[in-house]
Amino acid sequence: MNATEISFGLLMLLQISIGVSVNVLLLLFYIHIVSKKSKSSSSDLILAQLALANSIILLTLGITETLSAWGMRKFLDDVGCKIIIYLYRVARGLAICTTCLLSVFQAVTISPGTSWWVGIKAKLPKTIFPACVLSWVINMMIDCDILMTMTGPQNCSSVQIILDLKYCSRVGVSAETTLVIAVVISLRDLFFVGIMIVASTYMVFVLHRHHRQVRHLHKSSHAPRAMPEVRAAKRVIALVILYVLLYGRQSIMLSILLNMKENSPLLVSSHMVLSFSFPAISPFLMIHNDRRMKPFQKREYPISFKDSPTGPQGNRLPSH
Repeated sequence: MNATEISFGLLMLLQISIGVSVNVLLLLFYIHIVSKKSKSSSSDLILAQLALANSIILLTLGITETLSAWGMRKFLDDVGCKIIIYLYRVARGLAICTTCLLSVFQAVTISPGTSWWVGIKAKLPKTIFPACVLSWVINMMIDCDILMTMTGPQNCSSVQIILDLKYCSRVGVSAETTLVIAVVISLRDLFFVGIMIVASTYMVFVLHRHHRQVRHLHKSSHAPRAMPEVRAAKRVIALVILYVLLYGRQSIMLSILLNMKENSPLLVSSHMVLSFSFPAISPFLMIHNDRRMKPFQKREYPISFKDSPTGPQGNRLPSH
Protein backbone atom coordinates (compact mmCIF):
# COMPACT_ATOMS: atom_id res chain seq x y z
CA MET A 1 0.00 0.00 0.00
CA ASN A 2 1.58 3.26 -1.20
CA ALA A 3 1.15 6.82 -0.04
CA THR A 4 -1.51 7.55 -2.68
CA GLU A 5 -3.74 4.70 -1.47
CA ILE A 6 -3.33 5.83 2.14
CA SER A 7 -4.19 9.43 1.21
CA PHE A 8 -7.33 8.47 -0.71
CA GLY A 9 -8.36 6.10 2.05
CA LEU A 10 -8.01 8.80 4.71
CA LEU A 11 -9.85 11.32 2.52
CA MET A 12 -12.77 8.93 1.99
CA LEU A 13 -12.84 8.03 5.68
CA LEU A 14 -13.00 11.71 6.66
CA GLN A 15 -15.71 12.41 4.09
CA ILE A 16 -17.77 9.40 5.18
CA SER A 17 -17.37 10.12 8.90
CA ILE A 18 -18.58 13.70 8.55
CA GLY A 19 -21.33 12.76 6.12
CA VAL A 20 -22.71 9.91 8.20
CA SER A 21 -22.61 11.97 11.41
CA VAL A 22 -24.53 14.90 9.90
CA ASN A 23 -27.04 12.69 8.06
CA VAL A 24 -27.77 10.60 11.15
CA LEU A 25 -28.21 13.80 13.16
CA LEU A 26 -30.69 15.06 10.58
CA LEU A 27 -32.49 11.72 10.45
CA LEU A 28 -32.98 11.64 14.23
CA PHE A 29 -34.02 15.28 14.24
CA TYR A 30 -36.71 14.81 11.58
CA ILE A 31 -37.97 11.57 13.11
CA HIS A 32 -38.35 13.45 16.40
CA ILE A 33 -40.15 16.30 14.64
CA VAL A 34 -42.45 13.96 12.69
CA SER A 35 -43.40 12.20 15.94
CA LYS A 36 -44.62 15.59 17.22
CA LYS A 37 -47.24 16.27 14.57
CA SER A 38 -48.09 19.69 15.97
CA LYS A 39 -44.57 20.96 15.23
CA SER A 40 -43.83 19.01 12.07
CA SER A 41 -43.86 20.21 8.49
CA SER A 42 -45.26 18.19 5.61
CA SER A 43 -41.80 17.98 4.06
CA ASP A 44 -40.10 16.54 7.17
CA LEU A 45 -40.80 12.96 6.09
CA ILE A 46 -39.19 13.66 2.71
CA LEU A 47 -36.13 15.18 4.35
CA ALA A 48 -35.87 12.24 6.76
CA GLN A 49 -35.93 9.83 3.82
CA LEU A 50 -33.21 11.79 2.01
CA ALA A 51 -31.03 11.72 5.13
CA LEU A 52 -31.61 7.97 5.42
CA ALA A 53 -30.69 7.39 1.77
CA ASN A 54 -27.51 9.45 2.16
CA SER A 55 -26.55 7.49 5.29
CA ILE A 56 -27.03 4.14 3.54
CA ILE A 57 -24.92 5.27 0.57
CA LEU A 58 -22.05 6.33 2.83
CA LEU A 59 -22.24 3.29 5.12
CA THR A 60 -22.39 0.69 2.33
CA LEU A 61 -20.20 1.61 -0.60
CA GLY A 62 -18.29 4.24 1.38
CA ILE A 63 -16.88 1.86 3.97
CA THR A 64 -16.15 -0.92 1.47
CA GLU A 65 -14.36 1.47 -0.87
CA THR A 66 -12.30 2.86 2.03
CA LEU A 67 -11.21 -0.64 3.03
CA SER A 68 -10.42 -1.40 -0.61
CA ALA A 69 -8.34 1.79 -0.92
CA TRP A 70 -6.26 0.60 2.03
CA GLY A 71 -5.45 -2.63 0.21
CA MET A 72 -7.98 -5.01 1.74
CA ARG A 73 -9.41 -7.60 -0.66
CA LYS A 74 -11.86 -10.48 -0.41
CA PHE A 75 -13.41 -9.34 2.87
CA LEU A 76 -16.92 -10.01 1.53
CA ASP A 77 -18.45 -13.26 0.33
CA ASP A 78 -21.20 -13.62 -2.28
CA VAL A 79 -24.02 -12.88 0.17
CA GLY A 80 -22.22 -9.87 1.63
CA CYS A 81 -21.56 -8.43 -1.84
CA LYS A 82 -25.17 -8.86 -2.88
CA ILE A 83 -26.49 -7.15 0.26
CA ILE A 84 -24.00 -4.26 0.29
CA ILE A 85 -24.23 -3.39 -3.40
CA TYR A 86 -28.01 -3.87 -3.48
CA LEU A 87 -28.50 -1.53 -0.53
CA TYR A 88 -26.20 1.02 -2.16
CA ARG A 89 -28.02 0.90 -5.48
CA VAL A 90 -31.44 1.18 -3.85
CA ALA A 91 -30.26 4.10 -1.69
CA ARG A 92 -28.78 5.88 -4.72
CA GLY A 93 -32.05 5.56 -6.62
CA LEU A 94 -33.93 6.59 -3.49
CA ALA A 95 -31.83 9.76 -3.23
CA ILE A 96 -32.78 10.65 -6.81
CA CYS A 97 -36.49 10.03 -6.22
CA THR A 98 -36.51 11.83 -2.88
CA THR A 99 -34.73 14.92 -4.19
CA CYS A 100 -37.22 15.00 -7.05
CA LEU A 101 -40.13 14.62 -4.63
CA LEU A 102 -38.78 17.43 -2.46
CA SER A 103 -38.47 19.74 -5.46
CA VAL A 104 -42.03 19.00 -6.61
CA PHE A 105 -43.38 19.47 -3.08
CA GLN A 106 -41.67 22.84 -2.71
CA ALA A 107 -42.80 23.97 -6.17
CA VAL A 108 -46.44 23.20 -5.33
CA THR A 109 -46.12 24.78 -1.89
CA ILE A 110 -44.99 28.17 -3.18
CA SER A 111 -47.28 28.17 -6.22
CA PRO A 112 -49.80 31.05 -6.57
CA GLY A 113 -52.92 30.90 -4.41
CA THR A 114 -55.38 30.24 -7.24
CA SER A 115 -58.35 27.92 -6.80
CA TRP A 116 -56.67 25.19 -8.85
CA TRP A 117 -53.45 25.24 -6.81
CA VAL A 118 -55.35 25.45 -3.51
CA GLY A 119 -57.04 22.11 -4.25
CA ILE A 120 -53.69 20.48 -4.99
CA LYS A 121 -52.08 21.97 -1.88
CA ALA A 122 -54.88 20.59 0.30
CA LYS A 123 -54.31 17.05 -1.01
CA LEU A 124 -50.51 17.24 -1.12
CA PRO A 125 -49.71 16.30 2.55
CA LYS A 126 -51.75 13.10 2.25
CA THR A 127 -49.74 11.94 -0.77
CA ILE A 128 -46.27 12.30 0.77
CA PHE A 129 -46.20 9.03 2.71
CA PRO A 130 -47.53 6.92 -0.22
CA ALA A 131 -45.01 8.64 -2.52
CA CYS A 132 -42.14 7.76 -0.16
CA VAL A 133 -43.28 4.13 0.04
CA LEU A 134 -43.66 3.99 -3.74
CA SER A 135 -40.11 5.27 -4.23
CA TRP A 136 -38.81 2.38 -2.10
CA VAL A 137 -40.83 -0.16 -4.08
CA ILE A 138 -39.73 1.21 -7.47
CA ASN A 139 -36.03 1.23 -6.65
CA MET A 140 -36.08 -2.17 -4.95
CA MET A 141 -37.64 -3.64 -8.09
CA ILE A 142 -35.37 -1.84 -10.57
CA ASP A 143 -32.16 -2.82 -8.77
CA CYS A 144 -33.08 -6.44 -8.02
CA ASP A 145 -30.73 -7.56 -10.84
CA ILE A 146 -27.85 -6.97 -8.40
CA LEU A 147 -29.02 -9.98 -6.37
CA MET A 148 -28.44 -12.19 -9.42
CA THR A 149 -25.29 -10.73 -10.98
CA MET A 150 -23.18 -9.55 -8.02
CA THR A 151 -20.76 -12.03 -6.46
CA GLY A 152 -17.56 -12.08 -4.46
CA PRO A 153 -14.15 -11.62 -6.13
CA GLN A 154 -13.83 -13.93 -9.15
CA ASN A 155 -10.58 -15.43 -10.35
CA CYS A 156 -11.99 -17.82 -12.89
CA SER A 157 -11.34 -16.70 -16.48
CA SER A 158 -14.37 -18.61 -17.73
CA VAL A 159 -16.70 -16.14 -15.98
CA GLN A 160 -17.47 -12.92 -17.83
CA ILE A 161 -16.79 -10.10 -15.39
CA ILE A 162 -18.36 -6.80 -16.44
CA LEU A 163 -17.43 -4.89 -13.25
CA ASP A 164 -14.55 -5.62 -10.88
CA LEU A 165 -14.65 -3.75 -7.57
CA LYS A 166 -11.71 -5.72 -6.10
CA TYR A 167 -13.85 -6.86 -3.16
CA CYS A 168 -16.86 -7.76 -5.33
CA SER A 169 -17.46 -8.65 -8.96
CA ARG A 170 -20.41 -8.33 -11.27
CA VAL A 171 -20.76 -11.16 -13.75
CA GLY A 172 -22.52 -10.80 -17.07
CA VAL A 173 -25.70 -12.70 -17.86
CA SER A 174 -26.19 -11.79 -21.50
CA ALA A 175 -25.56 -8.77 -23.67
CA GLU A 176 -29.29 -8.18 -24.13
CA THR A 177 -30.04 -8.36 -20.40
CA THR A 178 -27.14 -6.05 -19.55
CA LEU A 179 -28.35 -3.52 -22.13
CA VAL A 180 -31.94 -3.62 -20.84
CA ILE A 181 -30.79 -3.07 -17.25
CA ALA A 182 -28.57 -0.14 -18.27
CA VAL A 183 -31.40 1.46 -20.26
CA VAL A 184 -33.94 1.08 -17.40
CA ILE A 185 -31.59 2.61 -14.84
CA SER A 186 -30.64 5.46 -17.18
CA LEU A 187 -34.29 6.23 -17.95
CA ARG A 188 -35.11 6.26 -14.24
CA ASP A 189 -32.33 8.73 -13.51
CA LEU A 190 -33.15 10.98 -16.46
CA PHE A 191 -36.86 10.97 -15.65
CA PHE A 192 -36.53 12.02 -12.03
CA VAL A 193 -33.68 14.46 -12.67
CA GLY A 194 -35.73 16.06 -15.46
CA ILE A 195 -38.76 16.52 -13.20
CA MET A 196 -36.53 17.91 -10.47
CA ILE A 197 -35.01 20.48 -12.82
CA VAL A 198 -38.41 21.54 -14.18
CA ALA A 199 -39.92 21.87 -10.68
CA SER A 200 -36.95 23.84 -9.37
CA THR A 201 -36.94 26.12 -12.42
CA TYR A 202 -40.65 26.81 -11.95
CA MET A 203 -40.08 27.60 -8.27
CA VAL A 204 -37.32 30.06 -9.09
CA PHE A 205 -39.61 31.70 -11.65
CA VAL A 206 -42.44 32.11 -9.10
CA LEU A 207 -40.11 33.52 -6.44
CA HIS A 208 -38.51 35.91 -8.90
CA ARG A 209 -41.90 37.15 -10.07
CA HIS A 210 -43.04 37.64 -6.48
CA HIS A 211 -39.85 39.52 -5.67
CA ARG A 212 -40.49 41.96 -8.52
CA GLN A 213 -44.10 42.59 -7.43
CA VAL A 214 -43.37 43.25 -3.75
CA ARG A 215 -40.15 45.20 -4.24
CA HIS A 216 -42.02 48.52 -4.13
CA LEU A 217 -43.17 47.74 -0.55
CA HIS A 218 -39.65 48.19 0.76
CA LYS A 219 -38.85 51.76 1.70
CA SER A 220 -35.98 53.35 -0.09
CA SER A 221 -34.54 54.52 3.23
CA HIS A 222 -33.78 50.96 4.27
CA ALA A 223 -30.59 49.35 3.14
CA PRO A 224 -31.27 46.78 0.40
CA ARG A 225 -30.96 43.20 1.46
CA ALA A 226 -31.74 39.85 -0.03
CA MET A 227 -35.39 38.95 0.48
CA PRO A 228 -36.17 35.53 1.98
CA GLU A 229 -37.66 34.18 -1.25
CA VAL A 230 -34.52 35.16 -3.15
CA ARG A 231 -32.37 33.29 -0.64
CA ALA A 232 -34.68 30.29 -0.90
CA ALA A 233 -34.40 30.38 -4.70
CA LYS A 234 -30.61 30.45 -4.48
CA ARG A 235 -30.65 27.44 -2.14
CA VAL A 236 -32.87 25.51 -4.53
CA ILE A 237 -30.59 26.36 -7.44
CA ALA A 238 -27.56 25.32 -5.39
CA LEU A 239 -29.13 21.97 -4.49
CA VAL A 240 -30.15 21.23 -8.07
CA ILE A 241 -26.79 22.26 -9.52
CA LEU A 242 -24.95 20.22 -6.91
CA TYR A 243 -27.06 17.17 -7.64
CA VAL A 244 -26.93 17.39 -11.43
CA LEU A 245 -23.19 18.09 -11.58
CA LEU A 246 -22.09 15.43 -9.12
CA TYR A 247 -24.37 12.62 -10.27
CA GLY A 248 -23.88 13.60 -13.90
CA ARG A 249 -20.14 13.46 -13.38
CA GLN A 250 -20.50 10.08 -11.70
CA SER A 251 -22.43 8.60 -14.61
CA ILE A 252 -20.05 9.99 -17.23
CA MET A 253 -16.93 8.96 -15.35
CA LEU A 254 -18.27 5.47 -14.71
CA SER A 255 -18.95 5.04 -18.43
CA ILE A 256 -15.39 6.16 -19.20
CA LEU A 257 -13.90 3.76 -16.66
CA LEU A 258 -15.94 0.83 -17.96
CA ASN A 259 -14.78 1.48 -21.53
CA MET A 260 -11.10 2.08 -20.76
CA LYS A 261 -8.75 -0.61 -22.01
CA GLU A 262 -6.34 -0.03 -19.12
CA ASN A 263 -7.46 0.87 -15.62
CA SER A 264 -6.08 4.04 -14.05
CA PRO A 265 -5.86 3.62 -10.25
CA LEU A 266 -5.65 7.38 -9.74
CA LEU A 267 -8.74 7.99 -11.90
CA VAL A 268 -10.69 5.24 -10.15
CA SER A 269 -9.78 6.56 -6.69
CA SER A 270 -10.72 10.12 -7.67
CA HIS A 271 -14.04 8.85 -9.03
CA MET A 272 -14.87 7.06 -5.79
CA VAL A 273 -14.01 10.08 -3.61
CA LEU A 274 -16.26 12.35 -5.68
CA SER A 275 -19.05 9.74 -5.69
CA PHE A 276 -19.79 10.47 -2.03
CA SER A 277 -19.82 14.26 -2.40
CA PHE A 278 -23.59 14.72 -2.69
CA PRO A 279 -24.51 12.53 0.33
CA ALA A 280 -21.83 14.32 2.35
CA ILE A 281 -22.60 17.92 1.27
CA SER A 282 -26.39 17.94 0.84
CA PRO A 283 -27.18 17.61 4.59
CA PHE A 284 -25.42 20.92 5.22
CA LEU A 285 -27.78 22.56 2.72
CA MET A 286 -30.71 20.93 4.50
CA ILE A 287 -29.51 22.28 7.85
CA HIS A 288 -29.00 25.74 6.38
CA ASN A 289 -32.57 25.73 5.03
CA ASP A 290 -34.27 24.66 8.29
CA ARG A 291 -34.71 27.49 10.78
CA ARG A 292 -35.72 25.01 13.51
CA MET A 293 -32.07 24.01 13.70
CA LYS A 294 -31.04 27.63 14.27
CA PRO A 295 -32.68 28.55 17.59
CA PHE A 296 -30.36 31.47 18.16
CA GLN A 297 -30.81 33.01 14.76
CA LYS A 298 -32.76 36.25 14.55
CA ARG A 299 -36.31 35.64 13.39
CA GLU A 300 -37.27 36.93 9.97
CA TYR A 301 -40.36 36.66 7.87
CA PRO A 302 -40.38 33.08 6.64
CA ILE A 303 -40.76 32.40 2.96
CA SER A 304 -42.49 29.23 1.92
CA PHE A 305 -39.44 27.11 1.20
CA LYS A 306 -41.31 24.53 3.27
CA ASP A 307 -45.03 25.06 3.69
CA SER A 308 -46.14 28.73 3.86
CA PRO A 309 -47.69 30.05 0.62
CA THR A 310 -47.15 33.65 1.63
CA GLY A 311 -44.27 36.02 1.15
CA PRO A 312 -42.86 38.72 3.45
CA GLN A 313 -45.40 40.58 5.57
CA GLY A 314 -48.13 38.09 4.68
CA ASN A 315 -48.21 38.96 0.96
CA ARG A 316 -49.56 36.01 -0.97
CA LEU A 317 -47.59 34.86 -3.97
CA PRO A 318 -49.03 36.29 -7.18
CA SER A 319 -51.37 34.43 -9.45
CA HIS A 320 -50.53 33.89 -13.05
